[in-house]
Amino acid sequence: MTASPDELERQHTLSTATTRYDELRMRDALAAMAGEAAGNSPPLGKDEALEMLALSEVVIRKAGYGRQSMVRSARGAGASWTQIGTALGSSKQAAWESHSRWLEEQGLDS
Repeated sequence: MTASPDELERQHTLSTATTRYDELRMRDALAAMAGEAAGNSPPLGKDEALEMLALSEVVIRKAGYGRQSMVRSARGAGASWTQIGTALGSSKQAAWESHSRWLEEQGLDS
């Protein structure tokens, strides 16, 4: 049975989710490149392909949490929204809006 991203998110840290995702992705890539020649891994089955998809969502979520935590740390250390926008490769307005939206979704105060 396929686990949902919510279930996998409770089971994994960012590091373990990334490691498992990379293992599945590498096996999938190698199988696609070499076919099932002698000694090669077979392509991912349906359950593993769905696990890899769900893990990709877990990695995105956990990385997003970390990103927003770092924005809060940078603000707490005195960084301006212009500096934060630069560090994120965006404008100060986009950085502020993204962070404010995330805080609102989490039920947190800015």
